[in-house]
Amino acid sequence: MKKFSVLITFLFLAIAANAQTKIGTIDAEYIISKMPEINNVNDGVKAYNESLQADVENAIQAYEGLIKNYQDSTAVFTEDVKKQRENQILGLENEIKQFRQRSQVMMQMKRNELTQPLYKKIDAAMQEVINEEGYTQIFHAGGGALAYSQQGSDITEKVMEKLGISIEEVNTTQPSADSNNANSN
Repeated sequence: MKKFSVLITFLFLAIAANAQTKIGTIDAEYIISKMPEINNVNDGVKAYNESLQADVENAIQAYEGLIKNYQDSTAVFTEDVKKQRENQILGLENEIKQFRQRSQVMMQMKRNELTQPLYKKIDAAMQEVINEEGYTQIFHAGGGALAYSQQGSDITEKVMEKLGISIEEVNTTQPSADSNNANSN
């Protein structure tokens, strides 16, 4: 009976050991900032922004032309024509305001469109690391949402290595708590 109890205990411990989770973190935004392809993304966003700005400038020129035409010809217009031109000017003014508001959303959508292939590359490399090292959960470490992560659980550098991105050395010149205590003694 005693041997049976020991056997069950070892079996339970073996199952528990296999059932443990391995949790890791990744900072995809950091990886994207280090990818060489980010320059193409930035150039694409810049070109799109310039295109949007050109559209706004054209609309503003048309708006200014309508105002000048209205001011120059207001004496010869009938009240109905004046009202029609004023409505046309106000309509174009509102379109310009709405376009400026939408342009920020449009810029973010363009950035998302251009970075989507980069995220797919990161995901593929991350899946390789997950499969190779047996991770069961990965959390995003960027944005300050993660309260704590064990030092060895961050797979950001491993994913960067899979992508062929060089890892720059981090400046570690800040004194640690241990060195501060040693200096005060």
